[in-house]
Amino acid sequence: MTNPSPNATERCIPTTMATQHPDNASPPFWKDDAEPCISAHEEVDECLVCYRDLGCQEYMWDWEGKYVDEAVVDRLLSDYLEFFRANQLGRDVFLTFRLPNIWVEKGYRIARAYMSILTAEELAHDLGLATPPLFEVILPMTDAAWKLIHIQKTFQRLAKLEREIFNNQRDFQQLQVIPLIETVDLLMDARKLLEDYARLHENTFGCRPPYIRAFIARSDPALNAGLVPAVLAAKGALSEFAHFEEETGIPVYPIIGTGSLPFRGGLTPHTVEDYLKEYKGIYTPTIQSAFRYDYPLQDVKKAIRELNLALRFRCGPKPRFDEEEKGQVRRLIELFSRHYRETVESLAEFVNELSKFVPRRRERALHIGLFGYPRMLGAKRLPRAIPFTAVFYSLGVPPEFLGTGRGLRDAEAEGLLDTLRRHYPNLELDLVRAGYFLNKENLEFLARDSPSWMAVKEDVELVEQYLGRELGPRETDHFVHRNLASSIYFLWRGGRDPSAKVEEAALLRRSLG
Repeated sequence: MTNPSPNATERCIPTTMATQHPDNASPPFWKDDAEPCISAHEEVDECLVCYRDLGCQEYMWDWEGKYVDEAVVDRLLSDYLEFFRANQLGRDVFLTFRLPNIWVEKGYRIARAYMSILTAEELAHDLGLATPPLFEVILPMTDAAWKLIHIQKTFQRLAKLEREIFNNQRDFQQLQVIPLIETVDLLMDARKLLEDYARLHENTFGCRPPYIRAFIARSDPALNAGLVPAVLAAKGALSEFAHFEEETGIPVYPIIGTGSLPFRGGLTPHTVEDYLKEYKGIYTPTIQSAFRYDYPLQDVKKAIRELNLALRFRCGPKPRFDEEEKGQVRRLIELFSRHYRETVESLAEFVNELSKFVPRRRERALHIGLFGYPRMLGAKRLPRAIPFTAVFYSLGVPPEFLGTGRGLRDAEAEGLLDTLRRHYPNLELDLVRAGYFLNKENLEFLARDSPSWMAVKEDVELVEQYLGRELGPRETDHFVHRNLASSIYFLWRGGRDPSAKVEEAALLRRSLG
C-alpha cells in the first residue's frame, strides 16, 4: 500500500513541543488554586494554554507510565472549538501521543491510545476540520526498527477492523512513528536504527518514510551515564542523522528532550542563545514544565517565540563525525561514564531513600508490577531522572559533578580535552551554573563516612582545577539555597521530614529536578 501520511513539504514540522515532564517547582500560572501538582483532568486545559497562550506548536500527550484522559481530543474540540477552527489540530498545531512501550510496560493503555486516535479522526471529520488530527506517535525506549513497524502494523489492523465493524468509509490507517532513543550506545549508533527502519518500511508498505522525526533523549542518558556522556551521545546521534540523510535523501527532523537544569539539558527562557549554540541541528526541543511555570510569563512567551523563529530558519547544520572523531567521542563517553556509574550504583539506596521527600507534580502510575517499570543502573533500581536530580540538588551536590572531575582528569591524560571542548562548547558554563548550588559543607559531612561521597568531593575539586575557579553560590538566591540544603541534610540525618525545605529549594533554583 502507499503511505497516506503527509510528507515534510506538505505539513508544518513543529519547532517547540510542550511536554508533561513533572519538573516544575511553581504552580502553573493558569491554575486558580495555586497548587503546583497538575491532575490528569487538568492536562487538557494545559494543552490548550500551551498552544494559545504560550505559542508552543506541539503538545506531547503522555500515555507512558501515567494516568491519562483518553477523551483529550473530544474535550479540546468541544470546549475550545472556535480556537481549533482557526488553529487546526494536525495542520497548524499538533498533539502527539507518547505511547507505552509494550515490550517494557504492559500494553493495557496502547489499545486505548489507538482508539483515541481513530475516534479523533472521525470527530474531526464530522466537525469539518482537517483530518486526521493525530497521525504521529512517539515510541519510548526504541531499540529496534522492527518495533516501529510493529506499531504501524498493529494500528493498521485495528483501523481496518474498526472500519469493518462501524462501517467507517474513511481510509486513515497509517501512523508515523517517532523513535525515542534513550541510551548512550543506541544514540551513538542511531544511523543503523534509521537505516533498518527505512528498509523495513519499504518492504512492508511499498515506500520509504517521507521523513523521520527522531527523538534524542537527554535526561535518561544523563541518569544512566552522567552529564558529559549524555551531551556527547546527543551530538553523536545528530552526526548519525546527518550521515543517514546524505546516504538516503530522507530528511531527519531531530527532537531533543531537554529540561531546565544543566544535568537534564539546560534549556530555560534565559539560556536560549547558549542552548542554540550547543545543540546545532536540533529542530524541536521539548518545553518542559519548569520552563513554562518557574519563570516570568513574559520571559517564557518571548523565549518560545525566539525558539520558533530560530529553529525554523537557522537551526544550523547537524554536526558530522568522521570515524576517528567518533572513536574519540566513544572513548570520552567511556571515561566519564565509568566513574559516574560506579559512584551512582554505590549511592542508589541513599538516593531512593531521599527521593520519597521529592513532591509529586503529576498523577503518575507507580513504576512497578503491571503498571510500569523501574529505572535501572546495573542491578540497582533508581528513581526517574527528575526526582534523582532533585535529590542531589536538594543536598547541595548537583549531579553534574558525579564522575565529571575524574573524567576530565582522564581525558586530559589521554589528550582528549580538545575533542571534548569542540563537541561540548557549553561544558564550562554548565559546570559553573550547577556550581552555584553547591554546598561544600554538606559534601564534607557526607564524605566523612563514605568512600563514594569522598569520590564526589574529589570530582568537585578536579572540576575547580579544570575551571581555574572556586565553585559555589554567587547571588542571594544561591546563598539561601545553600542554607536550605544544610537544613535538608540535618533534618534528614535527624530523622525528620525535609519535604517543605526540598520544595523551597526547588522554587529558588526554578526547577524541581
